[in-house]
Amino acid sequence: MGNLTRFNRLMDDTFLNDFFMPVEKRMGSRLPAIDVHETDEKYLVNVDLPGINKEDIHVSMENGVLTVKGETQTEEKEEKEGKMIRRERHVGSYMRQFTVGSEVDPDAIDARFENGVLSLELKKLEKSKPNKLEIKVN
Repeated sequence: MGNLTRFNRLMDDTFLNDFFMPVEKRMGSRLPAIDVHETDEKYLVNVDLPGINKEDIHVSMENGVLTVKGETQTEEKEEKEGKMIRRERHVGSYMRQFTVGSEVDPDAIDARFENGVLSLELKKLEKSKPNKLEIKVN
C-alpha cells in the first residue's frame, strides 16, 4: 500500500497537475468524465455531459484530433420566495480533445446522446496486410 500512497502523492504534486492539465481546465472550464473502450474494430467513448441539451453539443475531428464541446446556460429565473444561497452545478462550457491519429475512419464515427451521456463509436480503418512475395534466388 506504501507504493500506492507515494504514487498518489506524486500525482497530487502541483507542478504535475498544472503540466498535464489541459488549458481549458486552468481557464475555468470543466473536463467531462470519460470512459474509453477499445476492440479490434473500434473505440467506444462515453462522455458525461450532465445538464447539456443535445443541440448544445458539438463533435468534430480535425487532423486526427477528436473534439467534444458542450455548453450549459444559466437559468435566469426570478425567485418568488427566498433566494439562491448555493450553486454547485456547473454553468459554462465543457471541452475534451482526444488524439486518435490516423487509425480512425473519420467517415465512420457515430454519435448518440441519451440521459446526459454522449456515446461515440469510432471505427478503425482496416489495416492493410503485408504482402509476402517469394523472391527466387539465382
